[in-house]
Amino acid sequence: MSRYMIDGRAFETKDAKQKFEEGNRWDGRNHISLATGSQWEHETLYLSKKDQWYIVYLSGFLGQGDYARCVDCDEAAQWLLCNEYELEDMPADLRLIAEANCE
Repeated sequence: MSRYMIDGRAFETKDAKQKFEEGNRWDGRNHISLATGSQWEHETLYLSKKDQWYIVYLSGFLGQGDYARCVDCDEAAQWLLCNEYELEDMPADLRLIAEANCE
């Protein structure tokens, strides 16, 4: 597990209340991230122990470090939709936002 500093606050992925892995598609040769469209760059959505959503960005490119940033509930809900999570698999607060954005 990892620690990320975001705006002067430490976020420990091992302490997260919830974790959502990105979705992916097989293109015949590689798994391609639905979040990034890349086989080399990946994202994971977390809910911190103090109820802050954040996304961890991981890169397979040499010299490019991993990092994290906080997101609001709207962006977290959009991330889950983009990664093809079903509404019933989303936390209740994000499900309401996601439902409002679905046709």
